[in-house]
Parts: sequence; structure tokens; C-alpha cells
Amino acid sequence: MKITRRMVLKGLGGVALGLPVLESLLPKNAHAAPGDHRFVIFFRQANGVAQGTNGETDRFWPRTLGALTTASMTGRAVDELDAFRSKLLILRNVNMRDFNYGDGHARGAMQGLTARGPVVAAVGGDSEAAGESLDHRIGRELNPGGRDSMVIFVGRGGWLGNQCISYRASNQRRSGVSSPWLSYTNMVGGAGGMTEEAQIQLATRKRSVNDLVRSQLQSVMAGPRLSTSDRQRLQLHLDSVRTVEVALACRLEEDAEMLLQTGSTGHDSTDGDLVLGSARLHMQVAALAVACGHTRAVTIQVGSGNDGATRYRNLDDGSLMENYHYLSHRQLSHGSDGAPIANADVLHHHVDRHFARTFRHLLTQLDAYVMPDAKTLLQHGMAIWYNDNADGPPHGARSVPWIIAGGANGRIKQGEYLEVTPGSNATNHNRLLNTLGTVMGLTNGAGGPLTDFGDPILTPGLLPEITVT
Repeated sequence: MKITRRMVLKGLGGVALGLPVLESLLPKNAHAAPGDHRFVIFFRQANGVAQGTNGETDRFWPRTLGALTTASMTGRAVDELDAFRSKLLILRNVNMRDFNYGDGHARGAMQGLTARGPVVAAVGGDSEAAGESLDHRIGRELNPGGRDSMVIFVGRGGWLGNQCISYRASNQRRSGVSSPWLSYTNMVGGAGGMTEEAQIQLATRKRSVNDLVRSQLQSVMAGPRLSTSDRQRLQLHLDSVRTVEVALACRLEEDAEMLLQTGSTGHDSTDGDLVLGSARLHMQVAALAVACGHTRAVTIQVGSGNDGATRYRNLDDGSLMENYHYLSHRQLSHGSDGAPIANADVLHHHVDRHFARTFRHLLTQLDAYVMPDAKTLLQHGMAIWYNDNADGPPHGARSVPWIIAGGANGRIKQGEYLEVTPGSNATNHNRLLNTLGTVMGLTNGAGGPLTDFGDPILTPGLLPEITVT
């Protein structure tokens, strides 16, 4: 006797993304879609990092190129990721083209995932990118049914509007979801808009699936053809039938769902703790989404175009610092004037550490999912922390930080700090996006590796030094 898709859908009231065979039940309460598990999650930070330009001290990059070690990372913002250093690829010398957007923030934010120049040059805060972003293309070509990739925005809106990194096409900016609870219910379905009677019926069906699953699993365990490992696996899940139900439905446990509901208000805050807390909840949903095969691409944007409203906390004394944009300018101004902020580069470094810790949370989530082939979800895909700009002043386009975690199932190098196209100051950012798209399975018009993504004026090609041959 086996658990059929029809039986469980009936018990769950039709609220399910997909059902696994027995071997695909996950210990972390989610079901992995069978087959190819490649994915990418982009985590965007604004305003550059404290990497030692203009006479400042480098507080971001590892100390030496080559294999990542605790010693090379200690004292730098990236040491927050030391527990995952064997799974990281830290890239230096990623260079964007200095397209004339009229402002460095617009150039970085809108070019970041599109590698495109502006629709209209030199209009600053009114800018739009002239092409599709990589996350959207991955969703359009690789998601089930061409479903849109997930786009997430947390923080107070402001300059450049809210979401400004994901594009459906030229001049077609995508909006995203700010509430983690809404993001979750959009994925799994929910009781929103249902009458009270319908909600009671749905709850009754969800409870009834407990008895259905328990009796079926007990029957399966009694079968003579069941292997020892499968019997042990079934016994593990029989210890908590609710866990089995959640795994079958590709839902989170009830306490995690409650946390999404009650913890979602921080997405519209100016307090960096609340904003990044909301981002962490979104990361929990994103990990579930890629584990279930709901999407192959997610973008998580923190703060508006220049993150000019968020105030992060000083890690030394816990106080709220000046808004992040001020710190990135090193002065009390959104423009080119204003009183200087004492030790602003050190305070910027505190912000970098906040983002590193939040990225670490994402990696922890992804590493907790064990797939049917015994690899973790992080081994199957990629999580990428990148920035709009290289540094604070002058918000440059050269050596923009990109940190890739996860091996994309053996396709991406790990455990290294590399300088791409060493010795060259030429634009190579579009070739990085080409390489990431190729690793994900995208192709060019001729069916070969993706080499022509981005603005047609850019030199096409790949960055073979970051992939495993």
C-alpha cells in the first residue's frame, strides 16, 4: 500500500506544491522536487563595502588570495562566514561598466543583475535599466511553467523607488513582496479570502490527514519487501506524523508559520535589526521554495536604491548609527556636502558585518536541507551576496564584491579567494553573469553556453577561472 498524490491532496484540501516518493521525505520538514535541484539566490547590499579605498583600511576582503583560511579571513567582514569557508568563492576585481546613469547608485543597482546601460542616460533617480535581469530569465526559462522568479524587498522605500534590481525586460522593472508571510502564502496557498466555514473545513481536512498517513505508513512498514533503511526512515517519521504531513505538503511547521505571521512587520522599518530580521524570515521561505522546486531563482533586496532610510546598529555599543547612506558618504548628507561622520569607515564595516551575518543565516538554512542524493541543498545550488558598488566614496564600479556560496552541484569552485581576469581593469561583470547563467543551464541563441547576456556593447564571453572543468 502506498501514499498516493490523490489521497494526500484530498487530505490537505488541495494545498500542496508537489509530493515526494518516500525516499524524498526531508528531515527538515520540506520536500525536494525530484531531479535537478540547481538554483540561485541573490542577496543584494547597497553602497559598497569598507574595502580600503581613499586611504582607508581594508576591513572587508581576505588578507591573501588563494585558499580561504581562518587566518586569512580573521579581522575582516568575511570572517563572519568562516564556518562556511570551504563552500565559498570570493571574487575580487569584478568590474562593471561605468554606464552613464547619472548616479553611481543607479548605475550599480540597475546594472547589477542586468549588465545593461540606462534606457535614458544621465537621469539619476529616474533611471531604468535597458534589459532583462538574470534572475527573471532563469525563472522564465527554467521555472515550472515559466513561473516568475521570486523577488523580495525589505526596508523602507525611498530613492530609486523600492525594488530596483529585477527587470522583466527593458524599462520594465519588477515589483516584489515585502511581507515574509505573504511570500510564503503566495507559494503554498492559504486561507485568505475564505469564509469561516471554509477555513474550518480546511482545518478539519488537514487534521484528518494525520490518521490517513499514520495508518498507511504502518501498513508499509509491515510489508516484507521494505528495506531496513526505509523501515528506519518510516519509523523516524512515524514519531511525528505532523512532520510527515508538513513534508508531504511542502510547508513549514506550525510554529515556523506563526513566526512568519507575527514577525513580518519589520519589513517596513528603519531599524536595521528589524529589517534584517525580516530578511532572515524571507530566507527561510526562499530555502523552502528552492527545496520544493517552486523556483530556481530568488532575489532579496535590502533597502531602497541607496538604502538611505535604514539605521543599523553599532556592534560595539548597540546604538543605532546614522542612516547607511550617510555612513557610505562618510558625511551627514545624501549629496556631496555635510559635516563629516567620525570613524565612518569603521561604522560602514559594522554594516558589512550585519550583512555577512544575515548571509550566513541563509547558508545555514540551505545547508540544513539534505536532498535524496545525500547532498545538502547548498551543494546543489548557489547563494550569492553581491553589492551595487565597490566602496563608500566614490561608489566605484571596479572590484565590486561578489561572494558565491555553494558548488552548483560541482560546477563552481569553492574554498577560494580569486581575482578574476587578473591584471585587467576591463569590464567583466557581464561575463560573470554569463557564467552564472551557463552554470544554471541557460544557453545562447545557438544552444551553446550563455555568452551574450547583457548590453550588446559589452565584450561577450565567460569567466572560466571560476568554474570546475
